[in-house]
Amino acid sequence: MAHDHDHDHEHDDHDHDVEPDEDTQERAETEARRQLALAQIRQYGDPALRLAAHEVEDFDDDLRRLVERMIALMHDAQGVGLAATQVGVLRRLFVYEPDEEGPRALVNPVVAERGEETSSDEEGCLSLQGVRVPVDRSTRLVLEGKDEHGADVRVELDEYAARVVQHELDHLDGVLIIDRTDDEHRKEALSTLRPRAVLR
Repeated sequence: MAHDHDHDHEHDDHDHDVEPDEDTQERAETEARRQLALAQIRQYGDPALRLAAHEVEDFDDDLRRLVERMIALMHDAQGVGLAATQVGVLRRLFVYEPDEEGPRALVNPVVAERGEETSSDEEGCLSLQGVRVPVDRSTRLVLEGKDEHGADVRVELDEYAARVVQHELDHLDGVLIIDRTDDEHRKEALSTLRPRAVLR
């Protein structure tokens, strides 16, 4: 899932008179890393995004390396969540970091409890560049699963964190935000996405 804030640099126009400083260099490097990460994340039109992932059975070094790679990609792409299917791996696993507590991995996640209250908010996706659509989500969720070492995990999430993990859970079932939004926003999103899908 993409960050919910826009990266707007229009206010930087007055900086052109100044010599490139460390901040400018750092922004350029950050953007370069973001583009490199996005190039490694499957984009709309890729069949892997529409496939259901399989249960993880082996909690081994390969799995932990995958988690490390996914966290690095999520950070570089400036996202708050990333599912294994988005990197072409059909395993029920996602990483997420909706707050300051650091990145976490959830393997074989299942919804143990879902609150009745829902809310609608705009969501973006690292696999659907340039698209933001309103999606209804439960405001409270309890997930159970395992971490990358095979230890049992139970997490209670609400509001933004609950939205992030529901977005990632959808990815593991081949469901995208354009499937969860209304017809008008879906058509608008597809008009943005389809030219790229045809040119792939």
